[in-house]
Amino acid sequence: MEENIIIKRLVSSDGETKKFLFKLVDGQTVESVLMKCKHGHTICVSTQVGCKMNCAFCVTGKGGFSRNLTPDEISLQIEEIQKRENIKITCVVLMGMGEPFDNYENVLKFLEHAIDPKGLNIEPERITISTCGLVDKIYKLTEFNPQFKLAVSLHATTDEVRNKLMKINKKWNISELLKACKYYTDQTDKSILFEYIMINNLNDSNEDANRLAALLDGIICRVDLIPANDSGQEKFKPSTPEQLNRFVSILDEKGINASIRGTVGEDIKAACGQLRAEKI
Repeated sequence: MEENIIIKRLVSSDGETKKFLFKLVDGQTVESVLMKCKHGHTICVSTQVGCKMNCAFCVTGKGGFSRNLTPDEISLQIEEIQKRENIKITCVVLMGMGEPFDNYENVLKFLEHAIDPKGLNIEPERITISTCGLVDKIYKLTEFNPQFKLAVSLHATTDEVRNKLMKINKKWNISELLKACKYYTDQTDKSILFEYIMINNLNDSNEDANRLAALLDGIICRVDLIPANDSGQEKFKPSTPEQLNRFVSILDEKGINASIRGTVGEDIKAACGQLRAEKI
């Protein structure tokens, strides 16, 4: 049987980010991203071929959904990149192609292997699972292992705007999502990372900043503000630097820890929302 192989490797202009294209045994392809960080090396792995969530700002859903990755196919992204680059991965983020909680059982099996000393031997505190808001799985993960970190793609402060950006909000709205997030922080005493894409004149007003602070009141968290790129289904424009800084200032004044996420790997389409399966 043909083995899973890396068929393409791209390096960003600054050399800090590398993107890998894997060809799986059935000919499907997925991408992974390796990033240098102050603590070593972080890998962003995919959990599905394509994605069902179809968020407006993300290119992955453009090509539709093909299938879930197996636990071994998630693990091999780490194993093969460690071998090829002769490094030890220190942090893992499940933020690549696909919605991890939509492949919940396989992701759990991968996580068990990832933290096993005889497996990948990665500390659970160094593994972050990102979700667009599958509320039932947030509760399940909390009970399964409270040591894993959780990242939640929020991206809006009203259901009206979030419905336009993220179809999942029509199933679980902002109120239901944040209730689950508070349960997670109350049970684990861990901080949640809320990801918030900054789109010019859509979700970046002073009112949005104040609403966001009110929504997150009482939840242990920090907020990453992510300037939009034009890779999604809609050609969104990023907020201006002035808007970004103003948004951070308002959140800081309200006691919310917020920062602007630096864009990495955008020149090789390895940034947030840019991963997609390539046709061979």
